[in-house]
Amino acid sequence: MYTLYAFVSGLVFGIGLILSEMFSPVKVLGFLDIAGKWDPSLLLVMGGAVAVGLVAFAVARKRTTTLLGTPMRLPPPGGIDARLVAGSVAFGIGWGLVGFCPGPALVALGAGHVKAFIFVIAMFAGMGLYEFAERRRTQKPAAAATAHAHAHAHAHQAARPAHDHPVGKHRARKGR
Repeated sequence: MYTLYAFVSGLVFGIGLILSEMFSPVKVLGFLDIAGKWDPSLLLVMGGAVAVGLVAFAVARKRTTTLLGTPMRLPPPGGIDARLVAGSVAFGIGWGLVGFCPGPALVALGAGHVKAFIFVIAMFAGMGLYEFAERRRTQKPAAAATAHAHAHAHAHQAARPAHDHPVGKHRARKGR
């Protein structure tokens, strides 16, 4: 049932992108061109999305489970940090350069736009690069903690007298 709801939600989202023309880079870049031929129509689309989002989050904050019964997982308040700001800036620059963001790019890909194909390939490459960097970033502290714990254990064993440790007793007997 969960998959059906996810499919219907995605379908409604895709239809909304098509109706608002947000999948069209020309439309998006026209909206972003505030110094030239500005097209303010996407401002209404974004305003509607923000209004729906505000209501949805207000309702969600009061719940512990979703409508489908899964745990409600909302981001904690005040979670804005340098990584989030840097990612937002990168997203905005990419959106401004090519006129695509991930959801509309997939819709445009389905509509046969060649530029969307190139964007989606680049998007997946960027996602893969991020995953690779995150694994490396999280493995370094884990590896350092493991090495520290291992070194601590060896230092602790070395500080014990030989007769207190079974390995030490074995070594002591061997040396006799």
